[in-house]
Amino acid sequence: MQRWRASCEGANDRSDQAARQQSEARKAERQENRELKRELRRKEAALAETAAVLTFRKKARAIWGDEDEW
Repeated sequence: MQRWRASCEGANDRSDQAARQQSEARKAERQENRELKRELRRKEAALAETAAVLTFRKKARAIWGDEDEW
């Protein structure tokens, strides 16, 4: 009877440990997801800024011409 009880109590300890490990793994994945989203937003902003600069440069050339023409 004692061996059976010890076996049952040990099973609960193992399942608690597995649940803790899964929880930590999910937490790490959420953190990585947040970091990747932050990096993506930063890169999208940089891309939008570059596109705006190129558009402005193209419009400026259309209005004033190339620097060689000055």
